[in-house]
Amino acid sequence: MWHFNEIVKAEYSGEYRFYIAYDDGVAGEVDLSEYLTKGSVFEPLKDKAFFAQARVDAGTLLWPNEADIAPETLYDKVVAQVKKVAEPVSRYNSFPRSCVGMQTGRE
Repeated sequence: MWHFNEIVKAEYSGEYRFYIAYDDGVAGEVDLSEYLTKGSVFEPLKDKAFFAQARVDAGTLLWPNEADIAPETLYDKVVAQVKKVAEPVSRYNSFPRSCVGMQTGRE
């Protein structure tokens, strides 16, 4: 059986952005403005006050007019955003051992 991660938290951040958290700990802020032109069901979402009324329902993001975005689609967007802002781990592999000990308080 296929398991999709479920949204457990969604907070409106303004300007058609939501902070979304999943049941596996993945979380981040995503811009959903691209959906405003995806069809008539999304037309009411152009009103920012209406857009902000989205809620988590059965693990997905749902608006009062029953418009929703598949949780797996949003998951991919959150992961992509996290990767975009994260620094590569390799950057930290070049620290001398003494620096690592100073940062963590242990050698």
